[in-house]
Amino acid sequence: MKNIIKVLLALTFIFSSAHALKKDEIKSEMNKKIDAALLVLKKKDLNNDQKGEEIIKIIDDLFDYKLMARIALGKKTWKSLSKDKQAEFVKIFEDKLKNSYIDKLGLYTDQKVNIIDLAPYKKSRLQLKSEVVGKDEVYKINYNFYKNKKADEWFIYDVDLLGVSIIQTYRKQFAGLLKEKTFDEMLDVLKNKETTN
Repeated sequence: MKNIIKVLLALTFIFSSAHALKKDEIKSEMNKKIDAALLVLKKKDLNNDQKGEEIIKIIDDLFDYKLMARIALGKKTWKSLSKDKQAEFVKIFEDKLKNSYIDKLGLYTDQKVNIIDLAPYKKSRLQLKSEVVGKDEVYKINYNFYKNKKADEWFIYDVDLLGVSIIQTYRKQFAGLLKEKTFDEMLDVLKNKETTN
């Protein structure tokens, strides 16, 4: 089961786009882009780091890393930080997500990914439902989108793997660390050690 979860975490980031999406574009654009991302994973002439870098280049504008970091840290702690500390945490959190993804690319073994549906989620948000089809089982991955009203575009702010929120998992992890350490001490831990695999 642990390896399955790692595969799902790796596949979390294969949905790619060069820009954030309008609501009526989400499902169709995801369908178009998924094949290209899977092709990158299948390239024999690239190592895992190169594959990761190639895919990450085309996802940065789709994920709202700042919002993800803010939710994962928690409102109270986030508001207590200076702008510089907030920016430092966002960068470390973003790097952590990307490094975790690259580390898990070796676990990809030709699983198929199907987009199921785009549905309303928590009032004004949307959820893109998808599934990873392996040799023996099917696992669900749901991508949660929110609308940036200023840009009138939709961004991913969380991903549910097997019914578990990635951001809420990180939030519990960070809350646990902050019970024992100062914020700066926690940053040092995150810089120097992968605490979630």
